[in-house]
Amino acid sequence: MRAAGGGLRWTSLRMRLVVVFALVALTAAVSASGIAYWLNREAVLTRTQDSALNDFRQEMQDRAAALPLRPTEEELQRAAEQMASSSAVGYGVVLLGERDGGKPIVGASDPDRFTMDDVPAELRQAVERRQGTGDGNPYPYHLFWQRTERGGTPYLVGGARVDGGGPTGYMSASLEAERQDLNSLGWSLGIATLLALIGSALLAQAAATTVLKPVHRLGEAARRLGEGELDTRLRVSGTDELAELSRTFNAAAESLQKRVADMSSREESSRRFVADMSHELRTPMTALTAVTEVLEEEQDGLDPMIAPAVALVVSETRRLNTLVENLMEVTRFDAGTARLVLDEVDVADQVTACIDARAWLDAVELDAERGITARLDPRRLDVILANLIGNALKHGGSPVRVSVRTAGEARTAGEELRIEVRDHGPGIPEEVLPHVFDRFYKASASRPRSEGSGLGLSIARENALIHGGSIAARNSPDGDGAVFELRLPVDASRAGEDGDERGVDAGEDGGGRG
Repeated sequence: MRAAGGGLRWTSLRMRLVVVFALVALTAAVSASGIAYWLNREAVLTRTQDSALNDFRQEMQDRAAALPLRPTEEELQRAAEQMASSSAVGYGVVLLGERDGGKPIVGASDPDRFTMDDVPAELRQAVERRQGTGDGNPYPYHLFWQRTERGGTPYLVGGARVDGGGPTGYMSASLEAERQDLNSLGWSLGIATLLALIGSALLAQAAATTVLKPVHRLGEAARRLGEGELDTRLRVSGTDELAELSRTFNAAAESLQKRVADMSSREESSRRFVADMSHELRTPMTALTAVTEVLEEEQDGLDPMIAPAVALVVSETRRLNTLVENLMEVTRFDAGTARLVLDEVDVADQVTACIDARAWLDAVELDAERGITARLDPRRLDVILANLIGNALKHGGSPVRVSVRTAGEARTAGEELRIEVRDHGPGIPEEVLPHVFDRFYKASASRPRSEGSGLGLSIARENALIHGGSIAARNSPDGDGAVFELRLPVDASRAGEDGDERGVDAGEDGGGRG
């Protein structure tokens, strides 16, 4: 069976409709044909049977009853022939009489076609059995009949005995003509059933097409809507349930489009606000930074009562400056303006430079082979490493182990660079793991303030994604610390676009776990 493009599948609604229609039609046709055949069969056989038996009864009364009490064989023979020849039904007759002394004699109209041997024993016993007479039964003997088959041909065999003494007669009428008529009727009903089945299948196909076309259009519209074509609408005609469903879909799509437009507008406004705010803050932050640098240089000569306040101002100004820079970086990612500036770098040298620039050499163990090169954005890789290692040092404690490996065949599109940062701290709570890369997420609501901005890990993940890579966080299987695994393609030229980089260094920030 075809599996697409409107073809029939065993699990499709169209096929189920056709099968249900066909089964209903088949059941109805077979039931009607069976009832019709049974009624016609009984009617045909009863009519033939009644005609033959009534004629035989009349002949027995007219001819057999007129014979002497002790007829001769010739008389029986002649009477049987006369009964058979005068019958309109065309049956054979056998008459059974008694001679003097009680010896039986037989007269048959056609001994080659019908004799006493052809009469069933049960029928002979019923015919010879004397019935009790009374108000409801004035006759001691009755007419009995039975349907039999000889040589593949059906026959009706009947028998009766003359009341008051006289011969016993039996008749045999062929039912071959009736069987042929019934066979013809059966074939006709079978053909009619087949035609009804075919007609029902065609009708089901037409009905399914009529019903499923709107459903198919609705499915296509829903698919396009799910792919982002929010202006998708259905053409509505009619007043049935499917038309009402189409109207409901159009109303839902209209409402969804409006909501998405409103959300997009608010999101764009929020992005512009963050971008504008970040840019507006840069000027005062530049001035504040210059002032704090001067204050920091003069801190040793300040009054001991003022020095702690100056130290706090310097620390918070640096933190605010980092937050502004991170917000600007996030804004670039949200606006889609972040670009990669690719270069061929030695990964081990890059990791060493990141650790050395931040004076982490004593707290970090590096396990990286020399000669592993990759085409990446060095600045963005530095941002990722600084955030991951700084986060591990801040929340996990030293020693932090950084390992660099590659996976896949050399210089193929499927080769990956894998950098693993492992600490030896308490690990990350299971309920926090799904949120470590969320912006401004705090692992403890009771400690809303921390040295980080809560954007570091989020920025690290965005920088990995723009390379076509990923970052995953998990706890060490032995329960000793957390593990962050960075995966990047060895050649990121397929994921990024070369061009002028307008961003700034995101700095080092460990926000995300506390």
